Amino acid sequence: MRSNKNQKSAMDTSSQQNIIAHGTKIVGDIESKGPFRIDGAIEGNVKTEGKVVIGKSGSVVGTLVAVNVDIEGKFSGKLHLKGTLSLKSSAQIDGEVQVNKLAVEPGATFNATCTMGAVKTLANDGGEKVKDSKGQSA
Repeated sequence: MRSNKNQKSAMDTSSQQNIIAHGTKIVGDIESKGPFRIDGAIEGNVKTEGKVVIGKSGSVVGTLVAVNVDIEGKFSGKLHLKGTLSLKSSAQIDGEVQVNKLAVEPGATFNATCTMGAVKTLANDGGEKVKDSKGQSA
């Protein structure tokens, strides 16, 4: 018989961090409720309800949908964030960015089209809905 403590930890994976280690390459799509730290390489789409940190040796090529993202490494593709994108001085970004807030340290490379304040989310029918920064449909 399991105790309630074991059942809770087995069910609550949203607070556990997923780590893609340096030297690891993943090709494909990833979806998770928990946060990510990426020090390896991902070619594909990443969707999470948590925070994503792309370390200095990390790279993502594809679409990244998350709440908040801190980037020290490389990103190329589309970023859709409900919260804040924080670019450290070593960050290199290419593509399309849609965020609520943006913080850029001196030295970061930001070659992207950027939309702030309105966050597009995918509707159930495959179409897109536009929501403002407070989550209200526009």
